Amino acid sequence: MSVPQMNFEILLLLLKASSKQQVVDICQDVFKYREKDLPNQVVMPVADAMGIDTTEALKLFKALSIFLKFVLFHGHSTYDSISSLFPDDFHKNLRDLLSKIIAEKFGTWKSLAAKDSVSVPKLTEFDWRVDLKMASGKIARMSEPTCILHLKIHNPGVPENSEDRFQSLNVELSKEKLDTMLNGLGRIRDQLSAVAKK
Repeated sequence: MSVPQMNFEILLLLLKASSKQQVVDICQDVFKYREKDLPNQVVMPVADAMGIDTTEALKLFKALSIFLKFVLFHGHSTYDSISSLFPDDFHKNLRDLLSKIIAEKFGTWKSLAAKDSVSVPKLTEFDWRVDLKMASGKIARMSEPTCILHLKIHNPGVPENSEDRFQSLNVELSKEKLDTMLNGLGRIRDQLSAVAKK
């Protein structure tokens, strides 16, 4: 299985690293900022140490990020499986080093990635009311019913003492939108039930 949209050639810049530890540190930073913008205080020292410009350093981080995400998503946890993802003509020593680093870090990174994935906002409370709203664009002034949903959302990624940890949101739904939503929720319920029975 090949890694899509992957620029392996840019990874050869890692040969300019001053030590194996610097390659390890770069891999750690790539994982840490895989879903965030890289701060200058991370990119600049790498660029300076390797004697490359920041544009090249950013391309290096991006390529390595794509590779790490692919490895984690597809569960390539061993040296051999990681090594097999590189092109046959890729620099052997660098391939061996990266494969060894990623294999050693895989368990820790996978656990941290799983922890991050469950820290998405969660619905804690909801309520609703039905209102009559004046229909627009009609000759006769008629009222049409709408549903107002009141949602309370918990953001686990926000510090405990922050005002933004819990947010309230009001959503207006027409009867048609509500029917579509209920249909979708019904399919979700059926799918969850099917998975639970396996």
